Order: sequence, then C-alpha cells, then structure tokens
Amino acid sequence: MADADTARLCTEIVRSVFGPLTATVTSIILTHGRLGLPQLLRFSKLKPRTVRAAILVLVQHNLLWHSQSEEEGEVFEINIDECLMRLRYGRYVWLAEQLYGKSGGEIVQLVLDHGKLRPPDIVAQLSIYDLVKAPALLTQTLHKLVDEAYLKPSTLLSHFSPREKLIRYEGEEKRKISGFPTAREVREARETAQARLTREEEEAEQVGMKRKAKDHSHKASKRKAIEEDMEVDDGVYFRVNCERFNIHIRNKLIETAASERFNESASTVLRATLKATEPRQRKLTDVRSDPTSFANVAMHLPDDVDLAAGLVLQSSKTPPTMTLVKEYLGILASADNPTPAGRAASFVSLGGSKVQVEFEIIARRLQRRVLESVARERHGHEGVRIIRLLADTGMMDEKQISKIGMMAAKDARPLLSAMSAESLVSLQEVPKSADRNPTRMFYLWYVDLQKASTVQLRSLYKTLYNIATRRQAEQEEPNLKAVLDKRQRSDVSQDEERLLTRNERELLAQWEKKREKLTVLEMRVEEAVFILRDLGTFAINDD
Repeated sequence: MADADTARLCTEIVRSVFGPLTATVTSIILTHGRLGLPQLLRFSKLKPRTVRAAILVLVQHNLLWHSQSEEEGEVFEINIDECLMRLRYGRYVWLAEQLYGKSGGEIVQLVLDHGKLRPPDIVAQLSIYDLVKAPALLTQTLHKLVDEAYLKPSTLLSHFSPREKLIRYEGEEKRKISGFPTAREVREARETAQARLTREEEEAEQVGMKRKAKDHSHKASKRKAIEEDMEVDDGVYFRVNCERFNIHIRNKLIETAASERFNESASTVLRATLKATEPRQRKLTDVRSDPTSFANVAMHLPDDVDLAAGLVLQSSKTPPTMTLVKEYLGILASADNPTPAGRAASFVSLGGSKVQVEFEIIARRLQRRVLESVARERHGHEGVRIIRLLADTGMMDEKQISKIGMMAAKDARPLLSAMSAESLVSLQEVPKSADRNPTRMFYLWYVDLQKASTVQLRSLYKTLYNIATRRQAEQEEPNLKAVLDKRQRSDVSQDEERLLTRNERELLAQWEKKREKLTVLEMRVEEAVFILRDLGTFAINDD
C-alpha cells in the first residue's frame, strides 16, 4: 500500500490520461491495498460494468497486477513503479527518435499509447498513408527495437506481482530447512528465491524473437543453402522496456556531472566510454560497466572534437589522440589520488589497458548531491556543512560537530534538531550502562542515506502532484478554457491569426509561458526523483 503523497500522484497521473472513473478505482486500490472485485464494487459504488472496464484498461496499460489466491480469490494491485514511469513517456519517445529516427519514435509512441501491441498491428496502423515503403522500414526498425531490448514481450508473468511471487518462493525455500533456521540459512533462502524469480523473468522474455529459414539460390551452381536468421514473433504482444530507456537518462546525468566537475572535453571522453559499452548495458543495478579498451573509446569519439583544448599542455605540439584519451581517463579515474577519498570522487576505474565506468560510485555521489541541495535550500550553508561532515566522518556527537564544523553550540543544536525532523540527519543512542538511563547515554549524529532519500522522495512526489494540480487549475480557468476550446475547432486551428482576437492570442501566449515553466520545473523534480529512486537501489541492496 502506497503512502498518501505517492497515492495522490499516481491517481492524478491516471486521471489525466484515463479519466475520473479509472482514477477512482486506482485511488481505492492504492488507499486500501490489494482488493478483489466485490470489495472494489463496494468501496467505489460504481456499476460492475464500469469497474470491469477500468480494470481492463489498467491491465492493458501494465498498471495493474492481478493474482489468484486460495484465501482471497482474484485480487488486484497497482503497479506503482509503472504508473510513475508515465511521467517520462515523452522523453522515451524523444530518445527513440534520436536513436532510430522518426519511425522509431512513432513505434514507441504507438506502443505507449496502447500499452502493448503485436507487430502486425503496429505496422498496419503506422503504414496507412504509405503502403509501399513504410511496412519494410517499420519492420526493420521494429526488429532493431526488439533485438536491443527497447521493446520487450508482455508475458503472463509480467501481470503478476513479483513481490508476491518472491514471498511465496522464499516460503517454499524456508520450509525445506529442518529445525530452527539460522541467519545464514534465511539469507540463502532469500537469495535462492530471488535467483529463481530472476531466471523465470529472463526465460519469459526470450519469446520475442524466433528463428526463420531462408532459401538462397546460387545462380552458378543452382544449389540452395538454408540459413537461419532471427525475426520478430508476430504472435507476441510487446511493451516498452522502461529500464532500457532509463539507462540513457542515467548516462546523460553522468556526462553532465563530468562536465560540471571538469570540462566539456572530459565529458566527451566519458560519453565515448559509455557508448563503447552501451549495447551491453541492460540494467540500472549494474555496479559498473563492462571493461572496454582505450582504442575502443577513441573510436567512439566525434571526428571534430578537440581534446587538447581542455588540457594545459607543456609543449605547443598537440599529442596523439590516444595519449589525450589516456590523460582524460586518468583524470576521470582520480589516478593522482589513490586514496579512499579519490576513489569516491572517481568516474571510471582503470585496469591495465581496460576502463570501466563506476555506476555505483557515481550514483551515490549524485544522491548525496541532491540531499545537499535540499539542505542548502532549507538550512543554508551550515546545513550543507553538517551533511558533508557527517557523511565523510561518520557518527559524531554535538560537541564534535560544533568544534570541527566551526559553529557555536547554540547554533548547532537547533539546526541538528530541525534537520533531524526532516530526516536529513539521524540520531543513534549509545548507552553507558545496562539500565539505558537517558542521562547516561552518548547521542551520536549521522547521515542515514537511505532514510533521508526515502523521506525526500515523498516530498518530491508531493511537489509533482502540486505541479500537476496547478497545471490543471490554470487550464480550467473559465476564460482560458473557452479560448482553448475555440482553438480546437478545425477552422480556427488552420488560421489562428485571423480567427482569434488579439486578447485571445495574448491569453494563449501567457498560458503557453506558464505551461512551459511548469513543464521545466516538473522535469527538474523528476530528475531528482530518478536519482533518489532509480539510482538509489544500491543503498537498498547493501542493506
């Protein structure tokens, strides 16, 4: 069951796309937890036909899990992660267009609009205006999207809650243990259940491609050879693989961080390193990229790049490109600082003639930067100083913080209390005696990165909901709504300059500026959400 801010945001997302009735069903499931159809009918007070239609829509768009249990019968549960991913759908379409041209963007947009589709339906809907050339181009682009995992098959397993299956598998493994299980046996049972679930998911997603046999005739010898090739299975429904597109968003954030830390040339070298290993990047949970050679990195550099512009060279003669690439990779790896601090500030790691991008180290640094920006906005530079001091040093008491942080004790005490109320810092009690008397205890402050990220993530969800509500309220203003409805007319849309008055055009221009500002703000907040939620899985895995 989701918290209040997440539930409101998911309900608003569903309402803006599928209407108020489907949003009502979504809100009830998010508020009460997973429910069966009789409970949904009783809580929603809607007609059975309406509730069934809403359930079908949510299942079609991968927003609803359903499962069968002996105690409760068939129950439904909202897929919160898939619902929140809808905020990035526009960016997914843009990325597909950048990678595979206009046809790639159209295919991804069509699949996102319908939830899941079969290849013949995709080709048929997009080639209605060009029945000669379009089908071949769309089929080729669709093959690339499926082959490189931007589209993945929608199987029966994808409609069941993985959390429920994991609990059931873990229970089966624990029942195999005789006697009282130890902590090691419980951990091994959990790992075995997770490996079983992962194996099932990987096997289920192998149905997207099938082998076909082609006959090639040789004109001279008249002999035929049969060659096996892969093609997209026309009988499988495909959906968009959000994680594959999220990898591109992560890589862009890494490039931006390198550009801010060093310069554009270092960012270009890091971008080439990411592109060299991009085809093998399939999951956001990868700790680091696959190793690649320096020569492979140099091959992915743009032809017109001037790497020498970002370095201070001893001589006027420009060194070879490979020498410059090695120099930049050494800077990105913090080769001049072989200490834990240098390791924590690196972007890549070097091993012989191979280089790897350190995703986990960069993600932790980006996550910490988001928390520091929150502390700076709410508590000033003193709050950032405390966050950095505790994150670098570990647990400290109040006197040590005020002394090392060069702050007066009367200023540090209320600041720590305020930051503790927002979970930016946490308090650990260490008793001096067995009676745990509060007067005989050490009180140590520290930064719990996972707890702070979780609390700030809820605050960001609340901000996203407020942005969506503000946009909807602005759009429902009577004067603006009348002008927007007028612009929807076919005659007005073809000649707005002549059929709209000057006041109406000015009102529309003001609305476009407001909507643009709200969209930019939404993108910035969503970027922080991506860092804390999607890149914050490393901290969860460590626990």
